[in-house]
Amino acid sequence: MAQDDPRSGKPGKRATINDVAREAKVSKKTVSRVINQSPFVKADTRERVNAVIEALGFTPDPQARALAFRRSLLVGLIYDNPSPTYVVNMQQGVLDALKGSGLELVVHPCNRDMPTLLDDIRGFVERQRLSGVIMPPSVSEDQRVIALLREMDCPYVRIASVALDEPEAMLVTNDGMGAAEAANHLASLGHRRIGLVRGPDLFRSSAVRSKGFLDALAERGIPLDPSYDFKGAYTFESGVAAGHALLALETPPTAIFTLNDDMAIGVMQAARERGLELPRDLSVVGFDDLPMAARVWPNLTSVRLPIRDMGRMAAEKLLAPMRGLDPTGLNQAEVRPTLIVRNSAIKAA
Repeated sequence: MAQDDPRSGKPGKRATINDVAREAKVSKKTVSRVINQSPFVKADTRERVNAVIEALGFTPDPQARALAFRRSLLVGLIYDNPSPTYVVNMQQGVLDALKGSGLELVVHPCNRDMPTLLDDIRGFVERQRLSGVIMPPSVSEDQRVIALLREMDCPYVRIASVALDEPEAMLVTNDGMGAAEAANHLASLGHRRIGLVRGPDLFRSSAVRSKGFLDALAERGIPLDPSYDFKGAYTFESGVAAGHALLALETPPTAIFTLNDDMAIGVMQAARERGLELPRDLSVVGFDDLPMAARVWPNLTSVRLPIRDMGRMAAEKLLAPMRGLDPTGLNQAEVRPTLIVRNSAIKAA
């Protein structure tokens, strides 16, 4: 027979999850998470709820507990980046952070242009019962996806060139600063006829990098000739097309800055196909500093984003609540790109 519980409000009434939530001043969902040992509860909140559970003598229904525990030991990486090297490096970084945590990584490529994008992501999260999601650009910049994950109560961390969210859910990469370094480097080498190969409009990084580059050139009194401005797609093939288009001009640029390394190597390929000698006839600078940048010839000068580290840092933010840490307290809220000078860019003739 149930004993009287003075806090439940009624003689003989067993304490309920609602009683616990009221006494602990949290939501019923938070109580459920504590009961099911979810990692996504702050340590002080967990202690407070457990203290109330003990004080009230609350015992959850085992069957209800089993039904409520919906999370798996899986973390999802949702991406739409066309550069396979970028994606592999990001995965390696996430795996670095997950090592020893008991969590595993599952990946989900997507296309933001597809009308089924949100349905596909919803299905992925639900099927895998994900404990959380990490998103690099550009899917990280899609507010529809963020709204969906919030609706599903799925923790996430997103990586983007500028701050788009609360600190605990955000890793900022400051792409514009790196692009400005590239502009200043080419200007310091005496280049004035400089080409720019952008990324897709769907990527905020393309706009941020372009602005950082153009603003830095403008500060040095170097305008960008509109004929030297080419829209690429962050792919090797679009870099080849951009290289041929820019180098076919009556007065071609002496240097070309591309907004990622895949396109930079494509530009270099186009230059060789046209019989040019690199870097004597054309200086090239890329962005991201993927491992291939140091392996091509000439070695590619590139703005380094520590992509593997970014994956690790984002995953550590996601894991922080599981470890009883405050993710806002991590000194990993942002990274600073740096220009890695090699020999693909030299002084203008």
